Amino acid sequence: MRKPELLCPAKGLEELKTAVVYGADAVYIGGETFSLRANARNFTKEEMAEGISFAHDRGVKVHVTANILAHDRDIDEAYRYFEEIRELRPDALIIADPGMYQVAKEVCPDIDRHVSTQANNTNYRTFHFWSDMGAKRVVAARELTLAELKEIRAKLPDNLEMECFVHGAMCISYSGRCLLSNYLAGRDANQGECTHPCRWKYRLYNDGIEAGKTVESIGYAIEEETRPGEYFPVFENDRGTYIMNSKDLCMIEHIPELIDARIDSFKIEGRMKTALYVACVARTYRQAIDDYMDSPDKYRDRLEWYKEEIGKCTTRNFTTGFYFGKPGSDSQIYDNSTYVTEYTYLGHAEDVAEDGSFILHQKNKFSVGEEIEIMRRSGDNTVCRVESIMDEDGKAQESAPHPGQKIRVMLSAFPEEYDILRRKVAV
Repeated sequence: MRKPELLCPAKGLEELKTAVVYGADAVYIGGETFSLRANARNFTKEEMAEGISFAHDRGVKVHVTANILAHDRDIDEAYRYFEEIRELRPDALIIADPGMYQVAKEVCPDIDRHVSTQANNTNYRTFHFWSDMGAKRVVAARELTLAELKEIRAKLPDNLEMECFVHGAMCISYSGRCLLSNYLAGRDANQGECTHPCRWKYRLYNDGIEAGKTVESIGYAIEEETRPGEYFPVFENDRGTYIMNSKDLCMIEHIPELIDARIDSFKIEGRMKTALYVACVARTYRQAIDDYMDSPDKYRDRLEWYKEEIGKCTTRNFTTGFYFGKPGSDSQIYDNSTYVTEYTYLGHAEDVAEDGSFILHQKNKFSVGEEIEIMRRSGDNTVCRVESIMDEDGKAQESAPHPGQKIRVMLSAFPEEYDILRRKVAV
């Protein structure tokens, strides 16, 4: 068995360092241009250099996304962008557009090129095409079943890697190439500006039933809640109004099947997500992969733990996507678009002193006396009490109500550098 790479997302330096510390073999990030997550904070050139150095010092790779579908106006800037990237020496570039691929090949010939899922990679001849073009890896379309992936892998040369999404948000459109955002909001998903209209709430509007006509023949229209008076045709059943809102992909229960399919890289979706999400997913998949490679029995014995821990991430409930056939109605969420959130992210420990106190750039409010949890890289979760909070001047305070405040914290248990702090959400 070949041990697969665990590839995790990062929207910024904090998330990159968290992914590295919590078990990623590789991290994928976006620069300030040419990334399909334009609304993520993304990396400046300086941050990218720091992140790549941090990862490489710990034996972790960094892949940089440049996966927009480019227009002519983008090409000159693409040359300049790849020239900058070349100097930073990431391990790979993730590209969807053939024109962008050619520019990257010309400017950065010594950096591996990976072909994004946006390129609609659904058959072995497409994989061979990209291999002939010099690609090191192809990301499979999420619409492929596990059986199809195994068949494709069997027809590929050993030096061409296959990457597959195993966890995270699913897109309503084929290989994520969506026009809804462009149509409804004037923001192009294929240029990195998706507004996720598949998660919006819509309501039914009936323009009047004429005698003798069925509902289907008359039709309905939907009106998005923030756009009163603007209607779009739709047909719907009685289960709700979130007609395009998919559950999140989760394959933590199917690590054996994924490894048996000889998938080279397990990809986690989430370049808009917090460090808590990254830590939770990276830690759980890291342990599941390592346990299975060590002993299939060990993996089976710990399966309930993996499921419990992955359920503590922010999710929209889980589905196995297309891996075991075409998704049915139970893969959608019809009654809401909100995430299930069991824990609030408080921040991660920095500059831990000998007495156990540490610096925290606080993300959400918490108070002295509260019970919180240290999420350790080992897999342990330590419940402890907040003993004290001090501001930068050493003045004690009863709570930390202002997100972003730099404080020094003492807990009833000692954290380690980069340990995540979280608080269970009250039910």
